[in-house]
Amino acid sequence: MDQLVELTGIRKNFGGVKALQGVDFGLRPGEVHALLGENGAGKSTLMRVLGGEYVPEAGTVKVGGDVQHFRRPSDALEKGIAIIHQEMALATDLTVAENIFLSEIPSIISWSDLNRRARELITSLGFNINPGETVSELSVAHQQVVEIAKALSRNARVMVFDEPTAVLSVQDAERLLGIIRSLRDRGVGVIYISHRLDEVFRIADRITVMKDGASVQTVERSAVEIDDVIRMMVGRSLKALFGEDVARTPGDEVLRVEKLSDGNRVKGVSLSVRAGEIIGLGGLVGAGRTELVRLIFGAEQAKSGQIFIHGKPVKIRTPVDAVNAGIGLVPESRKEQGLILDFPIRVNATMAKLTPLVNLFGFIRRAAEKATVSDLAAKLRLKAGSLNDPASSLSGGNQQKVVLAKWFHADGDILIFDEPTRGVDVGAKTEIYSLIKSLAAEGRAVLVISSEHLELFGLCDRILIMREGQLTGSLEPEDYTEEKLLKLAMVAPKAQPQTVSNH
Repeated sequence: MDQLVELTGIRKNFGGVKALQGVDFGLRPGEVHALLGENGAGKSTLMRVLGGEYVPEAGTVKVGGDVQHFRRPSDALEKGIAIIHQEMALATDLTVAENIFLSEIPSIISWSDLNRRARELITSLGFNINPGETVSELSVAHQQVVEIAKALSRNARVMVFDEPTAVLSVQDAERLLGIIRSLRDRGVGVIYISHRLDEVFRIADRITVMKDGASVQTVERSAVEIDDVIRMMVGRSLKALFGEDVARTPGDEVLRVEKLSDGNRVKGVSLSVRAGEIIGLGGLVGAGRTELVRLIFGAEQAKSGQIFIHGKPVKIRTPVDAVNAGIGLVPESRKEQGLILDFPIRVNATMAKLTPLVNLFGFIRRAAEKATVSDLAAKLRLKAGSLNDPASSLSGGNQQKVVLAKWFHADGDILIFDEPTRGVDVGAKTEIYSLIKSLAAEGRAVLVISSEHLELFGLCDRILIMREGQLTGSLEPEDYTEEKLLKLAMVAPKAQPQTVSNH
């Protein structure tokens, strides 16, 4: 089959860093070609060459069989290449229709015609979005639909999706995959970049794996298993991804929640976690999992119910109360809630517990701080230029490690992880999984929320499933299947269990 896009021997350097080392990549009309690899493998750099943002030092770019010399993104757009970035490039104060046709709005505008064309494009994607609505009023999922409609308005033949479902709910991610299938059916070539391998295996026709700026291998998706792809990416199998199982014998109950409610999104939830145990919280986005752990952490106020730590009732009204009670929360959004991005790494790593680091006058003992943060950085294999650098200078995986460092330092008995590896590459995931298991092995009680079912299956001793603010059941390891988890997450139970516990 003729190639719609053909990249041959692409090389790109940034100073002394060889970002791309002779990469080959091809895309056929009407196929979804997944581009996989760890952060830093060169995926985004390669797509920026295709999109005209970067000019390569060597190599050939062909579109429709013709050699191209893109110097700017507009050159690539003219040849029908559109890149849908995770950070969307929309003018949020303009309307949906204005955004879709921004490049061709004439000086005299027929608003009815503009809105009609916008509505036709959006309807063709299976959505009903008001073309006159301001983009800032739309959900993230609907903003993404506007980006896709904008690309189609320019007759895009090639569409690149870079981590498109990272910020979407399960339901919205499913709808996006449906759009991508319809684009494929129209003959559009789709390049799909994602860390979510279960999605890749449902949507892709071919898979190319990159590592250290080079293409490792291109395979037909039907010819490989997830294990094979992980091994191509990191040299380890799926089992190795979760690290060696450290011998853990669950001890006494550390955390117990009884009939906890916020009067709205959490409705009478009861659960317990023992020392040395990793309990998963599964369910669809919006099921109430994040709201539940924010109640436990004091970030939201409970209307009713009780929390017990080591068998004793505790009153947790604020996160300070939670930290004092030995609870740590690694939040879903590390940038908004887990870190102060402009502050140095050393400050972020110790802010949850300053007492051991201050002198009699309340000043930080710099030597003690440096020793503590250096130990934490070594333990977590943190990759940073200097511990005085701002947290914003780190990759996503290393930012997550700084949030982990904060709670390692706080040394609490209960650790809650909300989507601990979101936006983190496979290599960093392995390290984070190993750290979570080591915390449990030290006798801590661990609660993990994840939308990645493989993550829950690989990490957890037991999975509790929530639906519409309630617990609908639990799964033991011998019952771990996608079908059973989704049934509990999506189908209303006949009778709501009073308590889901170990006893």
